[in-house]
Amino acid sequence: MEKERPKERSNFFSTKFIRFLGGKNLFFTLIILLLIACVIFMFQKVSFIFTPLKVLFEVVILPGVLASIGYYLLRPIVGLFERWRIPRVWGIFLLYIILIGIITLLVVLVYPFLRDQFTNLVQEFPGYFMAFTQNIADFFNNSRINEFLDKINLNYDSMVKNFTTDTVETVKDTAANIAQGVASGITGFVSTLTGIVLSLVTVPFILFYLLKDGEKLPRFILKVCPPRIRKEVHAIFHDMDKQISSYIQGQILVSMCIGAMVTIGFLIIGMKYALLLGFLAMITSVVPYLGPVIAITPAVIIALVTSPFMLFKLAIVWTVVQLIEGKFISPQIMGKSLSIHPITIIFVLLTAGSLFGVPGVILGIPGYAIFKVLVTHLFKLFKQRYNRYEDEIHQKYDV
Repeated sequence: MEKERPKERSNFFSTKFIRFLGGKNLFFTLIILLLIACVIFMFQKVSFIFTPLKVLFEVVILPGVLASIGYYLLRPIVGLFERWRIPRVWGIFLLYIILIGIITLLVVLVYPFLRDQFTNLVQEFPGYFMAFTQNIADFFNNSRINEFLDKINLNYDSMVKNFTTDTVETVKDTAANIAQGVASGITGFVSTLTGIVLSLVTVPFILFYLLKDGEKLPRFILKVCPPRIRKEVHAIFHDMDKQISSYIQGQILVSMCIGAMVTIGFLIIGMKYALLLGFLAMITSVVPYLGPVIAITPAVIIALVTSPFMLFKLAIVWTVVQLIEGKFISPQIMGKSLSIHPITIIFVLLTAGSLFGVPGVILGIPGYAIFKVLVTHLFKLFKQRYNRYEDEIHQKYDV
């Protein structure tokens, strides 16, 4: 007689319902998520231990970010000096001398003019804003919209006057509150200002050592990593460096081109404060999509108060600048290095701005680019680790 085969033991993971939900994979995933939640909960309970690290991060973040931006901007020049057989240290010193000369020249020649234009604009902008609101009221009063407003018993003139009066009063109250707050917290203000000044003073020293030894850091990290993952870590560092370098260098060059084109265009049409508005356009263009909107707002108010024809000329200049920047400058300088969809950029800017304010808006895109590189490489390693995933995809879509 043949021996009866032992019956297979049925376990929890072999049931149809559990297999439908994912079986062991689902179970272990839930276990990992639970452990991560426990770790986060424990860190929240002992968060005071990390206070020194938090303070250190807050102190280092500003000079570190500024020095990193300078590093990616100046690294190609230092490399060019090395190709000219100039030692790296002497090349950095020569670059510092050139930068000091350029900054001194700009301060002596350009800064007084920008300062005078900014002072005049601050003094005259309330008048421009009042005239702007009055022009809007006159436009509605002399159009058919006024008939509709009369039917619903809406007095637009009084609404504009009340809005202007309330705005002025709000500004006055806000200014008074700010003055009181500054007067009461003068010690904190001075300490914060001192910290910012010290951070800015340390930037040249951090930048010097980054330019001198910055390329040695990835090599040191690779030596610390296990040999079997060094290739992947090197690829991650290479892609991250490429993404950040392309974004910083490209965005700065694009912003300078936009500032130059806006200044030249405003000078041609006779716009007031052309140099100041061009400088504002250059600074705000560092932030994609949102920056141009901020830059064009004061120019629109000034042009509308000056004359409707000036507003028309402003629209032509701004359209030409945006077309040249979008069709020729950005594709040539930045290309498609980031490969980030415009809608994704807008969402990243809005989210980073809500979480971290102005620093988040400025650093949101490069931060997202770094995060994207990490996720892409981790997913690639995941597919290499589990070849079943890639095989199933090929079989499903017959590729």
